[in-house]
Amino acid sequence: MNPLVEFCISNLAAGAQQTYEALERDPNIDVLEYGCLSYCTKCDRSLYALVNGDVVEADTPEELTNKIYQYIEENPLF
Repeated sequence: MNPLVEFCISNLAAGAQQTYEALERDPNIDVLEYGCLSYCTKCDRSLYALVNGDVVEADTPEELTNKIYQYIEENPLF
């Protein structure tokens, strides 16, 4: 079972698209996008994604990508 990373389409438009594309190329991560994840205040102020149901936030796409990989490493599924 791969880690699941979920993105809000509004946050993708705000700058998280680069992170989405980087993770999409990783065969060991499942990536999904939704119209809304109901984290509007987070979406308005930073880039974020849900990683296995937990919020990971950052200020830049590069930082978000790094934080997601760090989260996955520190919180294995098994």
